[in-house]
Order: sequence, then C-alpha cells, then structure tokens
Amino acid sequence: MNINPDLLEKVQKENTEFRGLYQEHTTLKNKVETLNKKKILTPEQEVEKKKHKKQKLSLKDRMEKILSEYQSSIH
Repeated sequence: MNINPDLLEKVQKENTEFRGLYQEHTTLKNKVETLNKKKILTPEQEVEKKKHKKQKLSLKDRMEKILSEYQSSIH
C-alpha cells in the first residue's frame, strides 16, 4: 500500500486506535529485526519470531483498513 505521509500523520494524530496499533507494530518490527541479527536462533526464538511476524501482519492489515477508511472519507 502506498501511504501518503500527510494522511499517515493526520490519522496518527486523530485516531487513538491507529496510534496504538502503529506503536505496537513498530515494537514488533524492532523485536523481529533483533532476532534477525542473531546468527543462530533457538527453537523458542524461531517460534517467537514467527509469532511476532504474524502479529505484525495482523496489525498492518488493521492499520491499512483504518487508513483506507480515512482515504475514502477525504474523496
């Protein structure tokens, strides 16, 4: 999805749900990146990484839905 930076800023300011989703998504992204930097992952870390990726994707889907609703209300 190609996101207009102005729209993203507007939604972050106005929508508390989106702001929370965005913060959680960023936290999960950082956790996945940290795990990706390790040369070898334990089985538990692999499971954790997959779980974080699924949660991150779910959050992204919800954020895109909110952005889409804002976008359609503008037009």
